[in-house]
This record gives sequence, structure tokens and C-alpha cells, in this order.
Amino acid sequence: AGVPVTPRAGGSGRTGGAVPAAGGIVLCTLGMSTLRDIDRREGVAVVGPGTNLATLQEAVEAEGWFYPPDPNSAAMCAIGGNVAENAGGPRAFKYGVTRDYVLGLDALLMGGRRIFAGRRTKKGVTGYDVAGLLVGSEGTLAVFGDITLRLVPRPEQIMTLLALFQRVDDAAVAVEHMTAARVVPRCIEFLDATTLEVMREAGNSIDPNARALLLIEVDGAESECELQAERVAASCEAASALDLLVAQSEGQRARLWAARREMSFAVRRKARHKVSEDVVVPRRRLGELLRHVRESAERNQVIALAYGHAGDGNLHVNFLWDDPAEEPKIERAVEELFRATVALGGTLSGEHGIGLVKAPYLHLEQSPDLIAVQRELKTVFDPRGLLNPGKIFSGARHHGPC
Repeated sequence: AGVPVTPRAGGSGRTGGAVPAAGGIVLCTLGMSTLRDIDRREGVAVVGPGTNLATLQEAVEAEGWFYPPDPNSAAMCAIGGNVAENAGGPRAFKYGVTRDYVLGLDALLMGGRRIFAGRRTKKGVTGYDVAGLLVGSEGTLAVFGDITLRLVPRPEQIMTLLALFQRVDDAAVAVEHMTAARVVPRCIEFLDATTLEVMREAGNSIDPNARALLLIEVDGAESECELQAERVAASCEAASALDLLVAQSEGQRARLWAARREMSFAVRRKARHKVSEDVVVPRRRLGELLRHVRESAERNQVIALAYGHAGDGNLHVNFLWDDPAEEPKIERAVEELFRATVALGGTLSGEHGIGLVKAPYLHLEQSPDLIAVQRELKTVFDPRGLLNPGKIFSGARHHGPC
């Protein structure tokens, strides 16, 4: 029958990708954490799959370069997991996701073959894009070795702004104004009213009249950065912002982001159990999805809050509960969220992957033929189905206390 193998990097994933659902061996790559090369002339880095993301970012910035993907778990996650999940983060609006930076990678296949897929050069179209296929494969096709990453020049300046709004719709209008003004912030973070209440409970001083918040960051050359910041401020003011703060120092900017990164943990402390979903809809339909979240929470009598990356329509919807008897209501609310997302032209996951948790819902978005093609691809890389089994295509629900 064979022994199942589950690859694991930092273990910070949200959909159970590193959980050994079928037992067997957990193959941890954290020990493979060498920063093998940072090529300052070419803007390329070669790193082991166990390399911590924050460590990599600090190292390349010291050389004048920049590695943009920035999931909230940067301090604990590893590059191998980022590649397996095609991780994104707030800066994805401007800079894209992990796939946009993977040039090539060493991959070990279940049959024992070791291949290098991709290239080290900035461009190249030789053969099929096997490296692109492996990125986002959630540990189901290969185990990663060294990974070759593209870097970009470090921005000269960064400016951070925080805007408060009395209505969610006003925040959405501000984002549309920015787009119309041809501003491309490197991130536009959104927090809804329930999330703001959690932040207040955690000790953050936030105007009690505020029911939506945008945390916006622009970067680039100094003159370009200041012009973008002015346009962002004008966009927020035109949308009736209650208040607008521009970070005046690196320390103030760091404090704003520390509060944002602490938010997930603050939400986790609010209840015994939490399910965090990440869905994406076209940006213009974000307001509709937020209305659905509010209405679904009321209808199912559950606690739900939403925050995320407004620039690319990626919303993190969290459901909270204490009593295990409430789980059926949570399951119902989650499925309603997924169905609404697909109906709005969206996708079930922007960053977290499908893994174990979302596998039962894959059919809501993808056709039977597309799922069948992916299963066939899986058998090419893993004929016996022993690598990370039960992920992406499993059939049983796995939401529950976490």
C-alpha cells in the first residue's frame, strides 16, 4: 500500500495542508534553511525551503533588494510553505504573489527522481512551465529543495496612511476614487466594524464612530511617493473620511502595522473557536460580499467579522463560537459564504489554499472536468497517491474547533 508522506515547512498554514490526514511520515523541511546565494548583480536569491520569510526579507533588503510577498505569518512561515501555497499578503495588490517571484526550484518526486524546474534567468520559455505548476500545488506533487527567487529593487520611500469611515460603503468609494486617480498603493487593508470593536477591546484607541478602516501604503521614488500619498488622502476625503492619519516616522508606521498584524491573534482570543476563510471577489463587488456576510451572520445567529486586502478584493471572513453545539450553524454560514463568493464571480481562496478544510467545496467553483484533469496531473507526479493525500480533492468536511 505504501507509506503516505506529508511535507511540512513552518506549519503556519490555515487549511490543514501540513496535517498528516492519512498518517504516515511528516517530512519537515525546516532544517533546510540555508540562504545559499543573494546575487546583487542579477537580483536573484537561492534559498532552502526551510528559510524563514522575515529572515530572507531582511537579508535581501540589506543588499538593496526587495522580496515583496508578505503573509501575516512572515515571522514564523517558511519559503517552502509559501511556494506550496502560493502565498500573498497585503502587498500583492501592487507586487503580486509568490508565483510571480519563483524562477525555479529543485523538486523531489515520489518515484525518487530529482528535477530542477524553471530557470535562474529573469525570462525564459523553454518547455512547459513545470515550476509554475508546482507553485501552489500544496505539497501534493513534489517535495521542494532549493528555490530560486526573483528580487526587485528596494523602494526608496514608503508612506503609510490610515483612514476611518462611518460607513463601509464610504471606504469602498475611497478605494474606487484611488483607482480612478491611477494610484496603485502597495497595499490597501480593510477592517469592518466588528473587527474594529475587537481592536478597541485589545487596547487600540479608535474613534467610536468609525465602522470601517483603511490602512494604505504607497512606495516608490520620493517625489512619486508623495504625489501618490496626496492622491490617496484626497480620495479618502472625497469619500467622507472621519479622520486621516499619515505616519510621520518609521516608528509610527511600525506601530500601525504591528496593530494590524496583531489583529488575527486578538480575534482568536475573542472566542474558544475560530474559522478563518479567505475568499476573493472582483473589487467592485466587495461591498456586496460584505453585505452578505452581515446578513448571513444575522440569519444563522453567528459572530462574523471581516478584514482583508481591499485592493485585490481578498477578504478574510472569521466565524467565532464557544459552544460546540454551534458548529452546524458555522458550517452553514461557511458554505453560504463560498456560494455567495462564486456567484459574485470570485474564488474560494486567495492565499490560504484548499488543503484539507476547503476540499469539500472545490466543486462549487470548478467543473467536474477541470477537477478530473487536476487529478490526472496528480497521478503523473505521484502515481500511488502517497504524497500529502486528502488535500485539495478530499470529500469530507473538516471545519471544527480550532
